[in-house]
Amino acid sequence: MKKIGLFFGTFNPIHIGHLVIANHMVEFSDLDEVWFIITPRSPFKVKKTLLDNHHRYQMVFEAIQEYPKLKANKIEFELPQPNYTINTLVHLRESYGENQRYCLIMGEDNLKGFHKWKNYETILEENELYVYPRVSEGKVETQFDNHPRIHKVAAPIMEISSTFIRREHKNNKNIRPLLPENVWKYLDEMNFYR
Repeated sequence: MKKIGLFFGTFNPIHIGHLVIANHMVEFSDLDEVWFIITPRSPFKVKKTLLDNHHRYQMVFEAIQEYPKLKANKIEFELPQPNYTINTLVHLRESYGENQRYCLIMGEDNLKGFHKWKNYETILEENELYVYPRVSEGKVETQFDNHPRIHKVAAPIMEISSTFIRREHKNNKNIRPLLPENVWKYLDEMNFYR
């Protein structure tokens, strides 16, 4: 049975930090693949800086071409909004069958608020969490300490953010080293975030 790590995000844009984390998870844990689950643009919250779904999907697709264990997935684009992770997990099982196990990949900062997620107990009963370190304030709920379904993975700490990249690109700074080459080319050709 395949173990699939689900890496959720807007990936606006995907950057080398995302790639480092995803690749680390698939190479240094028991995950067989990592799927980038691209969060759709909410029809209720129009953010000028959030690119359309197909552009963000295309950038993820471009970024992972040379990484056969990493996949781009747009399953959330088809789900009614607002959507919750529990619905995505149900939809994945319905779409791909029961012959793979899904694990959520999240930063330690997200684990701190995990107890506020819709149906988080059910998510944890049916899935494992793979948590990578993040520099952030606050503490993880004690109920998640030494939890058998939560695995801390000693991935590198990546202090790169898409927000920083968008802002500094707009300010005409060279952010090219922070992006996979194909993503840089796509972003530059399309003149995004200017």
